[in-house]
Amino acid sequence: MSRAQADPLDCLIIGAGPAGLTAAIYLARFRLRVEMLDAGKSRAAMIPRTHNHAGYPGGIPGSELLGRMRDQASEFGAVVRSALVERLERYGDIFSAHFEGGHMQARTVLLATGVVNNRPKIAPDVHDEALARGLLPYCPICDGYEVTDKRVGVIGSRTHGHNEALFLRMYTRDVTLIAPDGGHSLTEEEHERLQAAGITLQDGPCAPLRIEGDTILVPALGNTLAFDTVYPALGSVIRSELAVVLGANATEEGCLVVDEHQRTSVAGLYAAGDVAKGLDQISHAMGEAGVAATTIRNDLATRYSLLR
Repeated sequence: MSRAQADPLDCLIIGAGPAGLTAAIYLARFRLRVEMLDAGKSRAAMIPRTHNHAGYPGGIPGSELLGRMRDQASEFGAVVRSALVERLERYGDIFSAHFEGGHMQARTVLLATGVVNNRPKIAPDVHDEALARGLLPYCPICDGYEVTDKRVGVIGSRTHGHNEALFLRMYTRDVTLIAPDGGHSLTEEEHERLQAAGITLQDGPCAPLRIEGDTILVPALGNTLAFDTVYPALGSVIRSELAVVLGANATEEGCLVVDEHQRTSVAGLYAAGDVAKGLDQISHAMGEAGVAATTIRNDLATRYSLLR
């Protein structure tokens, strides 16, 4: 088979979370040939119930939201295929995405691959139960409101742990910042801010977390602390390697740098959602996807006839 197939897709979307699915709806309604390759690891699917998404009083489980979005995308002909893209290459103006058992070619690619949260020490089955029960959420912006006046633990250190603990302090007076390994490595100013806010500091290391009744336990340096909710503030791994290998610009953390139209520094390659530098929120990812999809359509129109 030649490197550039006779009829490549107009756009290949890698990732079918909120950003990828929103872009697929737009692009399919623009009557473009669009398909999605999805590894099935969207963080949105792990949300027990999001209350931040407008239009759903009482909230909606992340998996249900994604299911509805998939159904909507399929109404207009967008196709989702289960596959983990292992390599992305570019031959002239055509991209080739390689996955187990095959490859797919497209004139443009939208990366909506998201990020992976760094987990605290915890058994996988305990982690999944804690996540489902709201004992171990990862996003204070999403669900800090739900821990109002509860006992909250934050596992983290340095500036990231400091910032997350202070953010959650506006919901409850009972916040403890626990260093995962050793001490907190805070600046004097950060330490003073936490002290002024009444936030308790606990040195690590932390043993694996466990559940007891309706509480989650954090064993740390001889103490076993009980909380209603524990937030890991351990950062994340950005799934941007497919673009970085092609030469796309990224931050030190790995977030892809995009312009105001979601273009990366590689022509024909776009990014939306958590993989791009910005706010890690469903609504923000969907907004970026709408911008990216419209830009993709307009950029394609300058190179090809889109008349059907």
